[in-house]
Amino acid sequence: MMKLQEYWDEQAGAWAAFARTEGYDVAHAQLNFPGFLRVLPPPGRAALDVGCGEGRVGAELERRGYRVVGVDSSPRMVELARERHEAVVADATALPFDDGAFDLAIAYMSLMNMDDLEGALPEVARVLEPGGRFCFAVTHPFATAGSFASGEPDAPYVVAGSYFEGPDRTWESDRDGIRFRFVDRVIPLERYTRALEAEGLLIEALREPAPPPDFVADAPSMARHLRIPLFLHVRAVKR
Repeated sequence: MMKLQEYWDEQAGAWAAFARTEGYDVAHAQLNFPGFLRVLPPPGRAALDVGCGEGRVGAELERRGYRVVGVDSSPRMVELARERHEAVVADATALPFDDGAFDLAIAYMSLMNMDDLEGALPEVARVLEPGGRFCFAVTHPFATAGSFASGEPDAPYVVAGSYFEGPDRTWESDRDGIRFRFVDRVIPLERYTRALEAEGLLIEALREPAPPPDFVADAPSMARHLRIPLFLHVRAVKR
């Protein structure tokens, strides 16, 4: 199995160019991030962005009143994130923060890109204060388990292999000369919930955001995702 830290470091420049170009990531702007904001608690003492990438989410949260520190294992991603907010290079399995340092931790589209999910969750729980929240967004496990039989809007959605042990999924983008690939681990829902349970993180909210009415008009290639959930949002509290 490939190690994803080096992979994302190589992709950092192209990913930042895509993520920071308005109108390119329609799924993020119109569906994923607006839905994610709805599961977040109000701004508090300090928020940790685990797997902060190039910093777009942390920057937007700071504009909304959150005090954000980002962490990512990719040095190049952290370099880019520091253009927007405080960020440090560290692996999610060894966070360089004191116990209870944060009242909020987020992982926006990063858990399925981590090499050790079960190693990261204990650290997230450790740096949260009692009663603190952990909120994450991931590609929906059902959306990564299968594929559409063709490019037609009404094509059948088929899970040809195993939902429980599917291979890594590679996604590619080539838009106006910005080319990149990214890889998601295929993680079933129960693996996420067991990792939360093991650390005393109790699920308060679970959402499968539905596309807004104008989503297909702005992103015709995403029309098929009106039929299956594309993202999953979770808010958990530390007991």
